[in-house]
Amino acid sequence: MYSFKTLKLVPSDNNLLKSEVIDLRSDTVTKPDVHMRQAMFDAEVGDDGYSEDPTINLLEEKSSKLFEKEAAIFLPSGLMGNLIAMMVHSKQRGGEIIVGHKSHILLWEQCGASQIAGLQMREVTNLNDGTLDMTELIGKLRPEFPDPHEPYTTLVCIENTHNYCGGTVLPIEWIDQLGKLTKKRNIPLHMDGARVFNAAVSLGVPVSRIVKYCDSVTFCLSKGLGAPIGSILIGEKSFIEKARRLRKVLGGAMRQAGIVGAAGLYALEHCVERLADDHRNAKKIADAIQRTASPYVTVNPGALDTNILLVNINSTVVDANYFVSELIKIDPDESDSQSNNKIRSIAVRISQINDARVRVVTHKNITDEEVDMAIEKIKYVIGKIDTYTSNR
Repeated sequence: MYSFKTLKLVPSDNNLLKSEVIDLRSDTVTKPDVHMRQAMFDAEVGDDGYSEDPTINLLEEKSSKLFEKEAAIFLPSGLMGNLIAMMVHSKQRGGEIIVGHKSHILLWEQCGASQIAGLQMREVTNLNDGTLDMTELIGKLRPEFPDPHEPYTTLVCIENTHNYCGGTVLPIEWIDQLGKLTKKRNIPLHMDGARVFNAAVSLGVPVSRIVKYCDSVTFCLSKGLGAPIGSILIGEKSFIEKARRLRKVLGGAMRQAGIVGAAGLYALEHCVERLADDHRNAKKIADAIQRTASPYVTVNPGALDTNILLVNINSTVVDANYFVSELIKIDPDESDSQSNNKIRSIAVRISQINDARVRVVTHKNITDEEVDMAIEKIKYVIGKIDTYTSNR
């Protein structure tokens, strides 16, 4: 889903193909394990276009119960879920949607709200923890009956966990406060909850508590939960009935979808609590980077809530692209010591966000041993950056 600048593997690079690649670009790279594949193989299926796929029906029912909402719908992607939510809540073209200035909906979803739905997005500042500046937000809400020159505020969108802020978990008290405000103003509240289960595990609460005051929520099955395809959109029954109609026109309806729906069911039953392992591994990497005491490559472990770690490149000599390139590079020119040979045989893939920041994401397909190996490669590259920068 993400459009971060990433370094691609080059098939003709024999050294790279012979190396061990540890992929920390995103939790979207996860692959179904043997048990999930077996669940997919055994799935009972039907025609979901007629609402006759029993596995999809069970997945939607289970999802709505987990979130304590009336209904749910299975979709190919979270992007489609967010777009449909904006379209249903806004009722007609020409509305205005409040989004954070660092939100996924605004930055990474190809402006589908305007391109497809005829809706305008209005930015409100995201604070460092992913919340919205409430004073600014209140000032940007249109009156219930605006001047004829103004659009209506048709929806407020929030993101939890917040990707661009580093996988931060929105405080429940803040979500409650916002939800009460939007209800008082008769404006729906939608949560882009692509990784909301990460938030639930981090807080130690059910997902239903997090979205208590949200009118709708999307969550992804294909990120930390490890399923190959799919997202769920949840809300009131009438909302989901309209969403089902829009899913059709957007090309998201499927037939024997239970094959992939079974992976989603398996993920909800077996892959939620283990998200804590991803959070622990991200913290381990953050602590290792901080212990290098590098002035040029820094992190903030105290701001790390879940499985997304933001790393800052503070050098005026090298940039984030250099860091990404060196992590994936197999360098034959270093010492022939056994330890260095091991480090040099490892390629670590991460995502570049901009010239001064990269993103590291832990997930279920990374073992504890691979985390340790990735740490050693990261420390090795940080050492090169420190030496190179200090000597310039």
